Amino acid sequence: MTINQSEIKVGNITAILIRKKIKNLHLSVLPPDGRVRVSAPLSMNDDAIKMLIATRLSWIHKQQSKFESQERQTYREYVSGESHYYLGKKYRLEVLYKDERPKVILKGKTKIILSVRPGTDLTKRHKIMQSWYRTELYKFVEAKLPYWEQKIGIHVNELKIKRMKTRWGTCNSRASRIWLNLELAKKPPQCIEYVLVHEMIHFLENKHNDSFRKYMDRYYPNWKYIRDELNKNPLAFEVWEF
Repeated sequence: MTINQSEIKVGNITAILIRKKIKNLHLSVLPPDGRVRVSAPLSMNDDAIKMLIATRLSWIHKQQSKFESQERQTYREYVSGESHYYLGKKYRLEVLYKDERPKVILKGKTKIILSVRPGTDLTKRHKIMQSWYRTELYKFVEAKLPYWEQKIGIHVNELKIKRMKTRWGTCNSRASRIWLNLELAKKPPQCIEYVLVHEMIHFLENKHNDSFRKYMDRYYPNWKYIRDELNKNPLAFEVWEF
């Protein structure tokens, strides 16, 4: 696909302009800092693009204000005493140094134990925690998937987990493949399930149109409430840094 990237300015808004082989213009306000991105057809002129941005300035500023006011986690060093989220709950991290294979376990309802070898540096501690989050998220989703496949009447050929800066999930409907954001492991279970269902519905309808919303209303009636709950959850500092 042919893609050209530049910038375009309207008032106090400087937007990333991406021209590619598409039919319609798309406007997005991206986390964490409210950057504006416009995807436009290759043949569309700058004046038409500026007009769209100008008509959506109020909406753009509203979205940017949401990001500015959203709670963010502080930088994590993976040391004892830090707070870390798992499935929507806050846990206190306890780091133990033992000369044995590293592991992460939950202790009761309040602690996450990170056991590492003496001298393990920050980068390695981070990777161990991320690996644990990945495993736990995959187990959670794998347990939920059969139910939703049967209910919606579709099959997911492949489920992957990766770090994404601007999306909670994405999919390839032709390959029946879904990717989920690793950060979902820190979010409430209903939020994880919402993203899974959202991506599965894209197998039936690729666009976020009335048809898509009707499918969501049918299979996940409270999806709008859950979506808002997800977007109100604390943003992780590190997801924007790695």
